[in-house]
Order: sequence, then C-alpha cells, then structure tokens
Amino acid sequence: MRPDEYVEAVLELVERIPPGRVMSYGAVADALAERSGRASARLVGSIMARHGGGVPWHRVVNAAGRLPPGHEREARDRLRAEGTPLRGDGVDMRASWSPGEGM
Repeated sequence: MRPDEYVEAVLELVERIPPGRVMSYGAVADALAERSGRASARLVGSIMARHGGGVPWHRVVNAAGRLPPGHEREARDRLRAEGTPLRGDGVDMRASWSPGEGM
C-alpha cells in the first residue's frame, strides 16, 4: 500500500467509527496492519493531525483515553454530545469500537 493509500485507509476507517464510540491510534493502526504492512500509532496520529479535519477526528484517542492534544475541549464537547462515556479528562475506553463489530 502506497503512503497516500494508507492515509485514505486511515481516514475511511475513522469515518466508520460510530457516534458514541472511539478507537485508539494504535487500534486504527492494528486494524489496517495486515493489508497495509504498517502498524504505527504515531503514524496514525500524524495522519490525523494533517488530514483528519474532514472526518470525526474526536473519536480517535490515545490508548489511555486521552483526547487529541490541543483539541481537548472541542473533542470533549463533541463526544459528550454523542453520548460517549467520559472518565476524568478523557474517554472511558469501554467505549472502544472495533471494525469487526459493525455499526
């Protein structure tokens, strides 16, 4: 998979995360690892920072449920509006979604 194809695959997967659910950067990378040959949470984070404005970027958090750096307030507001369970300053990771679950 070419780098531009990987960017598209990441964005397409993030677009599929249902309202009220989240995925970690690592989970996004893992879900695409077999077909892409890549498995880097940091790369997914970089892609989201550069290209994620048109997808529900607020549904991608770190493995501990921390919200996207620099966008915590907006992400929290969006997640709360969707009914995503929050815990402290982040997301309750029991709200994690996997592509195999469907919507």
